[in-house]
Amino acid sequence: MQKLSLTQSLQQKLSPQQIQFIKLLQVPTAELESRIEEELEINPVLEEGNDEEPEPAQESEPADENESEGADANDEIDIQDYLRDDDYNSYKTYNDPGDEEEEREMPLATTTSLHETLMTQLGFLGLNDRQLAIGRQLIGSIEGDGYIRRELESIVNDLAFAQGIDTTLDEVESILKKIQAFDPAGIAARNLQECLLLQLDRMDDGQDVDVIVGKRIISECYEEFTKKHYPKILKKLDLDDEDYIKDAIELIVRLNPKPGGEVMSGMVKNQYVIPDFLLTNNNGKIDVALNSRNAPELRVSRSYNDMFQAYEKSDKKDKKLKEAVSFVKQKLDAARWFIDAIKQRQQTLLRTMRAIVEFQYDYFLDGDETKLKPMILKDIAGMIGMDISTVSRVASSKTVQTDFGTFPLKYFFSEGISTDSGEEASSREVKQIIRDFISQEDKSKPHSDDKLEELLNAKGYNIARRTVAKYREQLNIPVARLRKEM
Repeated sequence: MQKLSLTQSLQQKLSPQQIQFIKLLQVPTAELESRIEEELEINPVLEEGNDEEPEPAQESEPADENESEGADANDEIDIQDYLRDDDYNSYKTYNDPGDEEEEREMPLATTTSLHETLMTQLGFLGLNDRQLAIGRQLIGSIEGDGYIRRELESIVNDLAFAQGIDTTLDEVESILKKIQAFDPAGIAARNLQECLLLQLDRMDDGQDVDVIVGKRIISECYEEFTKKHYPKILKKLDLDDEDYIKDAIELIVRLNPKPGGEVMSGMVKNQYVIPDFLLTNNNGKIDVALNSRNAPELRVSRSYNDMFQAYEKSDKKDKKLKEAVSFVKQKLDAARWFIDAIKQRQQTLLRTMRAIVEFQYDYFLDGDETKLKPMILKDIAGMIGMDISTVSRVASSKTVQTDFGTFPLKYFFSEGISTDSGEEASSREVKQIIRDFISQEDKSKPHSDDKLEELLNAKGYNIARRTVAKYREQLNIPVARLRKEM
C-alpha cells in the first residue's frame, strides 16, 4: 500500500557568492585580469575606474539579497536601496599608500619557434610538393624537446588519411634523414641514443679519436654507458685502459640531450612569473603586500541610477521599463557579489600569507632552508580560523617574491622528521643536508643511501634508508653508481 509522507532534511548548499569566491580564490594573479575582463564583458553594470567626483549619497538600508535576486516582475519594485549606494559605487580593492608607480609594459623579446625555424630550413632543400608535405608532417610531429616519438608507420597513415598522400616507410625515413641534418644538431631523433649519435656525426671529421670512440660507445655499448659499467665497455671495445674512453665519455656527457630546448630557450626565458605576494625585509621586519595587479579599481556604473530615477517618476505600469529595471537589479546584485568576492579574495590571501610568514619567520629573514619548520595546511588553517580546503586553494596556485627568490607557496609546506633532541625538523631541511652531503662526496666513491642514512643519523636525524632514497629521488639525484665519475 502506497502512502505519502513529509520529511525534513538539512542540506548544506553553497550560495552563488560563495561559489564566486571559491573560484576567484583559486585564480593566480596572472589570470585575475582576464577573469575581471570576462566579468566586465557580461555585466554592463560593472565598470573599471574610480569616482573622482563623488556625488551625494542617499541614506538607505542595504538591499536584501534574497529579495533582489528573486524579484518578481509582477510585484512592485522597490528601487530605493539601489539609488546611489556608496558602499559599492566606487570601490578599490587594494591601495598601498605611496604606491603611485605607473604601470609599465614589460618588454618581451621576439623569438622564433622551433617549428618555424625547421620549416625555414625545409624550404631551402628544394623539395617537390609531395616531399614538402611529408617534411611538414614530420616537423609537425616533433615535440618541444626536439624528438619525434610518433612511429613512422603512424605518420605514413596520417599522410594517407589526412592528406591523401600514398607514401612508404622508406620514403618518409629518407625525408626524416634530411630533417635530422637541420640545426640544432640532434633534432628529430627518435630516442636519446639516436640524438647523441646525430650530434657526434656532426663532429666527426675522421681524425678526432674522442669522437670516433664516442660513436662506438653510443652505438655498441649504449646500455653499459647509461649504467656506467665502464669495465664492460672496455671489454666490449677490446680496450685495457680506462684512459682510452675517459675523454670520449666526457665529450658525450657534454652533448645536448634535448636539442629542441636550444631554440625554445629564448621563449622560456621570456615567460615571467608574476608573484602574488611581495615580501621585503625592512631591518629584520618582514612586510607582506599583495601584488598591485590584485588591486583592480571596480565600481558600479552610474548610468543605472538614471534608469531607476526614470522608473520612480513613471506610473510604474510601463512593462518594458519594468523589465529593464528588473534586469539591471539582477546585474547590480551580480556586480556587488563580484566586487565583494574580489575583496574577500584579497583579505584571505593576505591572512594566509601573513600566517605563513609568522610560522616561518626565521626562514624569511635570510632564506636559509635549514630554518624551515615542519608545516602542514592544518597549521595555517588553525592560525587564521579557516577551513583546510581554503588554505589549500591559496597554496596550490600562488607564488611569493622574496629578497632571495620567487617561490610557490606550497614550497613552504613540508612534513616533519624527529631528531635525537626530540624536536621536529622539516623534510626540506633534511633534503638540503642530503644535497650538501652529495655535493661534497668523493665522486669516485659516491655515498650510497645506506651511507647517507648513517651520516644523517650521526647528525641526530632519525631517518630510515627508504626515506633517504625517497628524498634523493625527489631531489632528482641518481643512485650512487650513476653519480660515479672516472
